[in-house]
Amino acid sequence: MEHKAGPGLIRRTLSGLWRALDRIRQASLNLIFLAVVAFLVAGWLASRPSPLPPDSALLIAPKGLLVEQRSVKSPMSLLQGGDGTHQVLLRDVVDAIRGAAADSRIKALVIETDGLSGAGLAKLEEIAAAIDVFRQTGKKVHAWGRHFDQAQYHLAAHADELFLNPDGYVLLTGFGRFPTYFKGLFDQAGVKMQVFRVGTYKSFVEPYTRSDMSPEDREATRLYLDAAWQAYQADIAAARPKAAAGLARYVADAPAQLAAAGGDAAAMARSAGLVDGLKTADEWRSHLVGLFGKGDDARGFKHVEMSAYVARLREEAPERASKIGVVVAQGAIVDGEQPPGSVGGDSVAALIRQAREDEAVKAVVLRVDSPGGSATASEVIRRELDLTRRAGKPVLVSMGAVAASGGYWISMAADEVWASPTTLTGSIGIFAMLPDLSGPFGKLGLAVDGVGTTPLAGGVDPRRPLDPQIASLLQQSIEHGYKRFLSVVAGARKMSPEAVDAVAQGRVWLGSQALEKGLVDKLGGLDAVVRAAAARAAVADYEVSYIEKPLSPRDQLLVRLLSSDDESEAAQRRPSIAEQALARVRSELEGLALWNDPGHTYLHCLCEAP
Repeated sequence: MEHKAGPGLIRRTLSGLWRALDRIRQASLNLIFLAVVAFLVAGWLASRPSPLPPDSALLIAPKGLLVEQRSVKSPMSLLQGGDGTHQVLLRDVVDAIRGAAADSRIKALVIETDGLSGAGLAKLEEIAAAIDVFRQTGKKVHAWGRHFDQAQYHLAAHADELFLNPDGYVLLTGFGRFPTYFKGLFDQAGVKMQVFRVGTYKSFVEPYTRSDMSPEDREATRLYLDAAWQAYQADIAAARPKAAAGLARYVADAPAQLAAAGGDAAAMARSAGLVDGLKTADEWRSHLVGLFGKGDDARGFKHVEMSAYVARLREEAPERASKIGVVVAQGAIVDGEQPPGSVGGDSVAALIRQAREDEAVKAVVLRVDSPGGSATASEVIRRELDLTRRAGKPVLVSMGAVAASGGYWISMAADEVWASPTTLTGSIGIFAMLPDLSGPFGKLGLAVDGVGTTPLAGGVDPRRPLDPQIASLLQQSIEHGYKRFLSVVAGARKMSPEAVDAVAQGRVWLGSQALEKGLVDKLGGLDAVVRAAAARAAVADYEVSYIEKPLSPRDQLLVRLLSSDDESEAAQRRPSIAEQALARVRSELEGLALWNDPGHTYLHCLCEAP
C-alpha cells in the first residue's frame, strides 16, 4: 500500500531543517564574535610594551594620513570601496618624540616617511617643533625615503642626516587649491541651486553655482597660499641651511635643473642640498646597523617602533589627581550625534559637559580641526563651552590645520584662542543653499502636485521650485545670522562689529595673519596651549586627558584594522592619479549629504589646509 507524506511529517521535516539552520547561524555568529575578541586581545597584547634595550633608536615611520582623531568608517562603505586610508594620530607622533627626548634609553631618532600619505602644514610644524627639541638634547636624527613629496620632505628635512634612494626624487610643487565646479553638470541635469549668503568672500557655494573661481575667492586664496608657501620654505631653510639658497630656484626652475643633472632627479636633489646622500634600502639598513647594532626583527637594526613606545610611555606615566581635559573637534560640524571624525553638535557638547562635571579636570582645551558646517550644531558646542567657563573652569582653544567658519564660531567661547602660524581660520560668513530638482523631475516625466494648509507648506521640498516666501524668509534669516556672527565675534574678541566686519565677509586668514587682525590671541601648538590652560587653572602637577566617547567593539576593530602596521603590498599601495581624482569628486559630492541643519543655515568654509 502506498503511503503519502502527511502534513505532520512535512512540518516536522521543515521544523528540523529550521532548527539545524538556526544552530548553524548561532554557531557562525559565535565564531565571528570569538574571532573579533581574539583579534582585539591579540592587538592588546601586541601593544603591550616589550623590554626596551639600551641605546635604541626610536623609529618614526607613520603609515597613512596624519589626523587629530581617528574617524570610524562603516563596514559597508569599506566593502563598497570607500575610504580605507590608514590614519596616524598626531599626538602619538608628538608624544613619542617628546618622550624620547628625555629618555636615556633612546639614543637617536630614525624617520622613514614612505608611508605618510598626507598631513597639513600646521600638523607638520608641530612634529617639527618636537624634533627640534629632541635635537637640542644632543641626540641625532636620521631620515631616509624612497622618494619625498612635499609633506614627507617637510618631516624628513629636520633630520641631522637625510638620505634618498638613488632612483627617488624630492617633489616640491608649492601649494594650490583647485575645487571641482559642478554648475555645468547641474545645468545639464536641470538642477538649480538656490543660494542665500552674506560675505563677499564666502565661496563655499561657488562650486555649485559657478563654473570657475570667483575673483574674490581667487584673491583671498592666493593671499593665504602665498603666505603658507613662504612659511614652508622658511621652515625648510631653518632646518637645512645648506638648502636655503637654492630652494626657491629648485621649484621655479625645475626643468633646467633636472636637465643639468642629466635627468637624474635624485642627483638634482643632492646638488641642491636637499639631501645629504643617496642610499638604497639595503644600504640604509646597513647604515643603521652600523649606528645602533643588530636588532632581532626584519628591519635589522636595534630600535623600538613608535606605537610600542607610545604604549610604554602611557603605561609608565604616573596617574595624577589633576587633569587638563582635551576635547577634539575634527571634521565637518553636523547636527546631532556623530561618530569620531565628524563634529556632532550633541556628541561634542556631551564631551564638554563631561569634562565640566569631572572634578579632576581643572581646565578644558578644545582642539579644533574643522572647516565648519551646521550653524545650529556650532552654537550648541559654543554654548556648552560658555557654560564651562561660567562654571569656573578655564577654556582654551587650540586651532589645528583648519578652524574656520563654524570652526571659528565654536572657538568664541574661550578664554584664549591659539592658532598655528599656518592654521586656516576666520571665514566669518554664513549661507543657505537648497537644491531645486523640479527640472530633472520634469525631464523624467515626474510631476509633483498637492495642497497645503498655508503657502509655506512644502515650501522647501526640493521636488518643487522654491516658494518666494520661503526665499524671503531664508535671506532674512541669513542676514540676521551674519549680524549674529559679527556680534558673537565682537563680544569674544573685544572688537566693534564694524571692525569684525572689515576682516570678515567670509575671508580666510592664516593664523599669523589672524593674530595681526585680532582674531586670535597667540600662536603656538597644542602643547603650549595645554601649558597655558594649566597656568590659568593654577595647577603645576597634572596629566593630559583626552575626553572621548568609548568606541564600541565593532568600531575598535575597524580602527585597529585601519591603523595597523601592516607592511603588505596592499597596505603600501597608493591610489593612482585617476583614483585620487575620482575619490576627490566623490568626496566633494558626498559632503552634501552632511547638510542636516534644521534651519538650513551653514557656517562652512571651502578651504583646504596647505
